[in-house]
Amino acid sequence: MPNQRIKTPCVGLCSTVYGDLVCRGCKRFHHEVIAWNRYDEAEKQAVWRRLEVLLVQVMASKLEVFDPLRLRQQLEQRTIRYVVEQSPYCWAYQLIARGARVIGQLNAYGIVLLPEFRDWPLPQLRDAIDREFFLLSEAHYERYIAPRFLQHGLDTRV
Repeated sequence: MPNQRIKTPCVGLCSTVYGDLVCRGCKRFHHEVIAWNRYDEAEKQAVWRRLEVLLVQVMASKLEVFDPLRLRQQLEQRTIRYVVEQSPYCWAYQLIARGARVIGQLNAYGIVLLPEFRDWPLPQLRDAIDREFFLLSEAHYERYIAPRFLQHGLDTRV
């Protein structure tokens, strides 16, 4: 399963169908969710890259990946899907998102929490990461995308 190419950031929790401009699941913008299958590879890569940059920013403020090789081996052993080309901090997110309730020692995965988060239960940390990732995505939308929609209409591509 980890070797299968992940073709979309979708995590199956789409909130754009309820009117959200930024999906609470995958953090893509509503127009990206709608147009994803029409995007060419460069457009898809631009979305993947933005999501990666925002997620790495959040993750690096909470933890350190000190052994990316060990993390990758653990993901593969546990059949947790991840995007190989992305930062190990994105891999760490996949691990915590899927295993927050069952992980005992993060250092066994090549990860250590920063001192201010070491006492946090992993499910609480996972939720905080997800919330911050969403807020950053929403702020990015408000700052860079929404003004273009007002100016040019809904057909504007990112």
